[in-house]
Amino acid sequence: MKISTKGRYGLKAMVDLAVHSYNGCCISLKSIAERQGISEHYLEQLMAVLKKAGFIKSVRGAQGGYILNKNADSISVGDILRALEGPLYFVECVGGETAKTGCGNSKCVNCVTKNVWEKISNSVSEVVDSISLKELAEDYNKIKL
Repeated sequence: MKISTKGRYGLKAMVDLAVHSYNGCCISLKSIAERQGISEHYLEQLMAVLKKAGFIKSVRGAQGGYILNKNADSISVGDILRALEGPLYFVECVGGETAKTGCGNSKCVNCVTKNVWEKISNSVSEVVDSISLKELAEDYNKIKL
């Protein structure tokens, strides 16, 4: 499994929002793009996905922009990555369509390596689900001090 720029940049944008949107202050797409070194056009696409997932909301107008729609401590890294990347598994037989139908190998039912992929996928999920956006924002603030 490789996290694409969609997941990496989307997570950076969410951390930026968590750090900079306080007291109901909206953050412009342009300011996020500048701080994070992300194309505004690409960021706009990511924000649409994150908005659809319910993590952020947009506000129109001169003082408009984006703001978190939930508390940062209730959003996990796993939530964000799944919204942007889809399910987090390493091989199709663990979580994809072939998980139900088999990989096509006649010995798929007795495949000893499937257990390895399941353990790796479960471990990754446990880690990303245990890290909140609030924790990342706090880490960001420590680094920036």
